[in-house]
Amino acid sequence: MPLQIPSVSCGEQARPAAAHGARLLAVAWLTLFVIGTDLFVPSPLLPAISAQFGVDVATAGWIVSAFSLAYMIGAPLMGHIADRWDRRRMVIAGLAVFAAANALSAAASGFAMLVAVRVVAGLAACAVTPSIYAMVGSLAPADGRASWLAITVSGLLCALSAGTPLAALVAAAHGWRVVFAALGCLSLAVALPNWLVWPAMREPGPVSARGARSPALARRLLLTVMWATALYGVYTYLGAGLVAAGADAATVAQVVVCYGLGALAGTFAGGRLADRLGSRVAVTISLSGLAVSLFALSLMMSRGLLPAAVSAPAFGFVSALAQLFFPAQQAALARDFPERRAAALAWNNSALFLGISLGAALGGAILDRAGYAAVLGAGAVIGLGGALLVPVLAGRRVSERTVIEPSQDRSMKIS
Repeated sequence: MPLQIPSVSCGEQARPAAAHGARLLAVAWLTLFVIGTDLFVPSPLLPAISAQFGVDVATAGWIVSAFSLAYMIGAPLMGHIADRWDRRRMVIAGLAVFAAANALSAAASGFAMLVAVRVVAGLAACAVTPSIYAMVGSLAPADGRASWLAITVSGLLCALSAGTPLAALVAAAHGWRVVFAALGCLSLAVALPNWLVWPAMREPGPVSARGARSPALARRLLLTVMWATALYGVYTYLGAGLVAAGADAATVAQVVVCYGLGALAGTFAGGRLADRLGSRVAVTISLSGLAVSLFALSLMMSRGLLPAAVSAPAFGFVSALAQLFFPAQQAALARDFPERRAAALAWNNSALFLGISLGAALGGAILDRAGYAAVLGAGAVIGLGGALLVPVLAGRRVSERTVIEPSQDRSMKIS
């Protein structure tokens, strides 16, 4: 789909010119790439950090938990503030604090200080990403919103597949502190383009009755929790499960690469699918496809019928099916909760992190007792449950092409 924004001017809102669309997406992608690299990079740095501060690797992992928990808890509040204040200003303030937190991470004199500043980094990150998603959702054309959000989300996925390995190489050559210092500089570097490309956006009045229906939003987010629990229970223990099944290091690396490529392909495909057929259809296909594919892999692995030659494309296919979900879910929330887009998308991010935590805990417990094939089976059951609940929990059965957005949202003030 071409990156075009219709030139609409009616009421208080006008979309930017078509030529501006690519710049908006480039800045959104780059910002999410920087945030995502900071989120994922501690994992390969844990051995060096544990050696630096004299703690074991499991304890060093607290810096990951500190960031994730701060993000999960803080995102709804930051999204609400962004809707009331100004999403562009929230992004700039968040990037400034994020840069400071990374600078302090690089200069941390003790492990307790490092954990504390990672909490600050998590809070700053959740001030940035929901506002980016909300601004993209507000400024995208109605029939291209999911595709635009998919491009934005791909910044996070590319951070996992490209930014984190690059940062790990830098750490190996120059030490882990240099990585956090560089991320701090990059955070400041992307602040200026964010200030230049986004219009000032805020909600001028009280949230309408539709936007205030928190139970309706909570029901929708249950799908995100179930999806993330199923998917990340499988992904968290992917390497351990493959090794236990007899895979060597090269095979594990191939599977991880294919998994990442599948995630990118699925994200882009999910955006296009949601724009053409509707978010509800894309969510249903993703959850049901995830359930069927995980069940098949579980059956094959339990019977020793998953040869190394097909394991990489098989898990890449599972990843692609799974990632159809996220841009479709985001587009549906942006469409159905326009009066508080940043808050709704922030809650969706919190639901994502909650699902990741539940998936890791559940997957670990099942792995210890029954093996990785059972983890795959549990993911299939959860995915199937989500697919069956879509008619109850998902939004209206409409295509984004059929949605009429007057002007677009009159509750949105752009100055």
